[in-house]
Amino acid sequence: MSDTQKTKLGDAIFSSIADNDFLNVLYDNMLYNYAILKLHLEGFQQARQVDVDAALRFADLLSKSTHPTKADDHKMWAQAIITLLLELEPGNEDVAFYAGSVLSSIGNFRGTEIAKTVYKSGYTETTLQEKAFAAFISDYLSIPAEKDKHFFIPQKNIYDQLNDDAFSYSAPTSMGKSFIMEMFIKDKIQNGTKCNFARIVPTKALINEVREDTVKGLDKLLEEMNYSVVTAASDYSLEEDHNFILVMTPERLLYLLISKPDFKIDYIFIDEAHKMTGRNSRGPFYYKTVDMLAQQNPPPHFIFASPNIPNPEVYLKLVKESQKGTENAISSTFAPVTQFKFLISQETKSIRIFNDHTQDAIFVCKYESTTMSVVDFMNTMTAFDQNKPLGERKRNIAYFSGKGAAIEAARAFSEGKDDIDDDDLKQLANDIRDQVHGDYYLTKLIRKGIAYHIGYLPASIRQRIEKLFKTGKITAMFCTSTLIEGVNLPADNLFITNYRSGRPRMTSVEFRNLIGRVGRIKFNLYGNVFFISDGNQVTEKEYVRLLREPIPNQMLSIVQELKPKLKKHVVDTLLSGSSKIEPYDTNSQKQSEEEYTMMRKFGLILLKDIMDDRNSLVRREFAEFMPEDGEQTIREKFEGQKEFIDSDINISADQSRRLAAAIRNGTHYPKSQDGRFSHSVVLGFLEELSRIFNWDKYEFGTLGKRNKAGEHAKLSWYSVILSQWMEGHGLSYIMRKAIEYMNEHPEKFWLNEYTPSYFDDGPEHRNVVFADTLEVIENVILFSISNYFLRFSNMYIAINGEHSLDDNNWYEFIEYGTTNEITVFLQRNGFSRESANYIKDHPEYIFRQDGVLTLRRSLLKCKNNDVRTEAELISLNRSKIFEEE
Repeated sequence: MSDTQKTKLGDAIFSSIADNDFLNVLYDNMLYNYAILKLHLEGFQQARQVDVDAALRFADLLSKSTHPTKADDHKMWAQAIITLLLELEPGNEDVAFYAGSVLSSIGNFRGTEIAKTVYKSGYTETTLQEKAFAAFISDYLSIPAEKDKHFFIPQKNIYDQLNDDAFSYSAPTSMGKSFIMEMFIKDKIQNGTKCNFARIVPTKALINEVREDTVKGLDKLLEEMNYSVVTAASDYSLEEDHNFILVMTPERLLYLLISKPDFKIDYIFIDEAHKMTGRNSRGPFYYKTVDMLAQQNPPPHFIFASPNIPNPEVYLKLVKESQKGTENAISSTFAPVTQFKFLISQETKSIRIFNDHTQDAIFVCKYESTTMSVVDFMNTMTAFDQNKPLGERKRNIAYFSGKGAAIEAARAFSEGKDDIDDDDLKQLANDIRDQVHGDYYLTKLIRKGIAYHIGYLPASIRQRIEKLFKTGKITAMFCTSTLIEGVNLPADNLFITNYRSGRPRMTSVEFRNLIGRVGRIKFNLYGNVFFISDGNQVTEKEYVRLLREPIPNQMLSIVQELKPKLKKHVVDTLLSGSSKIEPYDTNSQKQSEEEYTMMRKFGLILLKDIMDDRNSLVRREFAEFMPEDGEQTIREKFEGQKEFIDSDINISADQSRRLAAAIRNGTHYPKSQDGRFSHSVVLGFLEELSRIFNWDKYEFGTLGKRNKAGEHAKLSWYSVILSQWMEGHGLSYIMRKAIEYMNEHPEKFWLNEYTPSYFDDGPEHRNVVFADTLEVIENVILFSISNYFLRFSNMYIAINGEHSLDDNNWYEFIEYGTTNEITVFLQRNGFSRESANYIKDHPEYIFRQDGVLTLRRSLLKCKNNDVRTEAELISLNRSKIFEEE
């Protein structure tokens, strides 16, 4: 028999082990018993027989898999088996011993520590060979920047390629993709590397979290090695001589590159890169930012990170014309924690547990209640925790597709529960009452250890909610899509009530990403996911389909989502000499605002790339729809408008042209009256901008939305919030003014499109106004209007001179939420708006000498917890803002 005909024993074993009937029955029985345990049915249903010794042998064997393609799956199965046994056999010393061995074989060092500290595993290597191998693996997987910590093997493989010119990797949510970036940057800085790093995160909510983790992780290294963490193009640090770590959304980075075209970035880490494969209006910002950086000489190292993508190499197309091979990409399926999945069906009044390996749902029990809402089920699951000390209770997250449902469920869950006697919860509730409003539902919920996480809140309050959840004082969190978008909360149980994100159905990537939010290796070896169907709009069948469906290879949104008819529509528009890209409506269907915005932004990228003769991916993707000499035709038709075509993909040439003409004809920001902005003046200016920027066409769902009478339906409401925001008022004042406005204009109140109603000033309607106001601040004031004001200010300065807006720049007023120079100064040094206002109102912490403003170190001991926490962080990142000791 030739060598090629021989089969290694290991290959033979591991190739067929998944089909072993005994193993599959054994695992089924373990899952069933685990379900009985977690559902507290021990006294009602008999456990199945489990051969513990056989299960341990299988776990040991699977943990040593060397199969070329299935090794990760086998090792995760070993981890699942040993995790189940640890729960089912508490106090069993053999199980605890094997746990240490299995997790060590897998390379899950953090899991091994949990086995030792939580489950009292006495495992240690015995033979010389085992000891030598363990020492080798420990040394090989040790993290260069923190020698006492270890990578997982897939993390190490990824880490070793981060110096590549372009590299893309994907892994399950719980594998610690961001941790790899942090350790790479820290090692570079420790070793004296002088360069600029950028981390691109998908949402503003994540900026503060990543900034805090980065600053704390680097600590005194920042000052010693002269690095500064920067989150906005206006940060003072950028005007000084430092190396930088940028933490920004793609929009913020784009505006930094536009304002500072020579800014050099050496390494760019694009987190949640799958945002470039879906239909979303923010995707084009990633394309534009990556392409601008790719034009630098030399270009930065590009690192793309995404969750659960089978073909991460697809993102490398943005960097190189020809897609790089798989040697520049790693797709890992290894997850250091196990998720156990339960199906709660209203249709069959049953509960099942899902077996990931057979892809079947195992029947556990029936329930008799006519309905089993998520609140009912959560009450059942948490009832046994009520008598435990606060820090020992399970942490629960419930996911909803809409904010209204999340808030109502949080309130329903709180019914009948007592306030918790905890100083941190009391203080946070009091601060929410004072900073937002006493009637805000969240105020009462926090006192019971319950919260919702649905969008904008002052950064300090949101971070405190998240920290109290991490420490176990808040034990129930009700969330919307903010959870999918990267908020890292270590839950024990995740209750999923829908497979939609807003109205659209989740993609398979989003669905797996959501599941991955439960279980964090820092805290535990596993997490539970409960899929709750209502038998109507949300079905068990669809959950099972999503669980079984493998994630397909991903395609970039410009390839897959921008359909040929849309590309042709864009090309035809540009060939006509117009940059006004109209919505692609048909007789039967109007184009959605999301798709239209995405199409239009790609069209503006294409126009700029043609005018600059830039060989970008966007230009290549439109090539087949471009007639011969079409690009030359476009260049000729837009030659006279070239000054109005730039890299800001929010604004088209027709808008820029009208803006320049309006400013030359005298349009300007109105002056405030002693720092006050009247509603009528603000509304008048927004109406003027609406005409200039054609919001009726380009912002038809918000800024340009009109009612049946033909009036702008929302601009007056936005003006109320905007004027209060620019005057520097806190949220509490803004909320009071919002309630006053609705009392004066009850017809303006909007519950939903199916329920016409008038404002009644009751608790429910007040909280609708609170939620709407917070959403307007986040998505309209601080994003849409802010971007238009930025464009207006830049054009005004270009026409009227560098200092023409020194004392009346509404972009700065909206960016910092104030006209006060001290508050602006503090925010440009990293303080939040709320903390900056506190410091301004406490002049004992401010020191001025020779016109230079600094802060007294006594601020680090001030009574305000939020300010104190921020000051400690800023003292590491911007030590020069504090007076010398």
